[in-house]
Amino acid sequence: MVTSVPTVKLNDGRSHPVVGYGTYKAVNPADCVAKALELGYRFLDCAEFYANEKAVGEGIAASGVPREQLFLASKCWTTTIYDGPEAVQAQLEKTLADLGTDYLDLYCIHWPVPGRHVAAYLQLEKAQAAGQVRSLGVSNYAVQDLDELMASGATVTPSINQIEINPFLYRKKTIAAFESRGVKMQSYRTLRDGKAFSDPAILATAQKHGKTAAQVLGRWCVQHGFIAIPKSVKAERMEENLDLFDFELDAD
Repeated sequence: MVTSVPTVKLNDGRSHPVVGYGTYKAVNPADCVAKALELGYRFLDCAEFYANEKAVGEGIAASGVPREQLFLASKCWTTTIYDGPEAVQAQLEKTLADLGTDYLDLYCIHWPVPGRHVAAYLQLEKAQAAGQVRSLGVSNYAVQDLDELMASGATVTPSINQIEINPFLYRKKTIAAFESRGVKMQSYRTLRDGKAFSDPAILATAQKHGKTAAQVLGRWCVQHGFIAIPKSVKAERMEENLDLFDFELDAD
C-alpha cells in the first residue's frame, strides 16, 4: 500500500510532508530508503553525523522517484560548524553530491555550537541565495539560541526547529515560543526509540483505536501540529508508521 502524506506550509511558503523517514542508524540504508520511498515516504531526514548519505543517495536513485516529488533534508554537524563557514559550505556540497541532487529542500544547523552557530547559519543563507538550499532550519535550539541568531545578522527566520518531542517530553513553552515566531517543529525520537511501546496509557489508547503503540505516538505528534520522523528498518513497521491518517486521538 502506498500512503499519500499530507503537507504543511512553512513560513517561507514551501510545503513540507508531515511524516518523514528517519535515516539515522539505518541498517543497509540504500535498501531501507528505497523501500520507504516505495511505501510512500517522500521526506527523508538525513545528516552529516549519520555518516550514510552516500548510501541514502543510492537508495533514492534505485527508487526511481522523481526528485521533484522528494523533500530532502540534512543537518550540518558540530565539528563542521566549529570549523567555520568554509567548512559548512564544503560539507553542504558533499551532502549534495552524496544524495545525488543539486539542491536540498531543507538544511539545518544540527546543534547551536556556542560562538559558531551564527556564522554557520549565515553561510546557509548564502547557500539559499545561490539556490543550493530552499528552506533553512535549526535543530536542538532553545529560545535564547534563536534570539541570538536573529540578533546577530540573520535575515531569514528558520522554517524548522527539530527537537525531541513525544508525549513523554512535551516542552510546551519552548514549542509555543518557536511557533509564535512561525517556526515549525519537527519531532525526533517520535517513537521514543520504542521505549514507550509498553506504556499502559499508550497501549490502552492503541487498543481503543485498533492501532499500534507506534501509530499512537506518531498520530499524537501529527495531531499536535508537529512533523513526525519515525524510523524503522522493517518494511511492515515503515508502512505502519506512515498509516496515521484514518483516526484521531481524544483531546486528552
